Amino acid sequence: MDKLLTAADAALRTLFADPIAAERSPAAGIAEADLSDEQRKLSGALMRVNHVGEVCAQALYNAQAMVTKDMELREHLLQAAREEMDHLAWTRERLHALGDRPSLLNPLWFAGAFAIGTIAAKFSDAASLGFVVETENQVSAHLESHLGRLPDEDEASRAVVKRMKEDEERHAAAAIDEGAMQLPPIAQGLMRLAAKVMTITAHKV
Repeated sequence: MDKLLTAADAALRTLFADPIAAERSPAAGIAEADLSDEQRKLSGALMRVNHVGEVCAQALYNAQAMVTKDMELREHLLQAAREEMDHLAWTRERLHALGDRPSLLNPLWFAGAFAIGTIAAKFSDAASLGFVVETENQVSAHLESHLGRLPDEDEASRAVVKRMKEDEERHAAAAIDEGAMQLPPIAQGLMRLAAKVMTITAHKV
């Protein structure tokens, strides 16, 4: 029951509350750039996609923490979720600064990621952690592509994305240290397909 309540609380906080970061945003102190309408629209769309990724991260980590019977691993997953909450807050702040909004489909993204995380964790802790590694690796590559697309003038958004990429790579390495298994190629391919659908949709909706 405690695990279910913790997961429910995470869902409500992620979807309906203003996230509060424990650490100051990398964008703090960086002046907002004088972007053109086209540049502002692009930055907003990319940060909305990144915000969706953090919504999914909350769902994934909390689902896995709910299922695992290893209390040490559960705390590791919840700590990762707390760190990802900073990312959720930072991307939300950037959306506000850019005059844009989060995805209207965030409840759907959260539900889907929570279901996938639960299923992965039911197989084994090693499979669950393998899913974390593959997810973080794909997110890291995705953030790298955003650094190539964000306007050079939007230094605030670029600072946030760069720091997020560093953190995602650290989370992947930590999951490997915890005993993650390598997912089969078909699972990796399905994850990439799902991520592509989410990215294309969240870019606009």
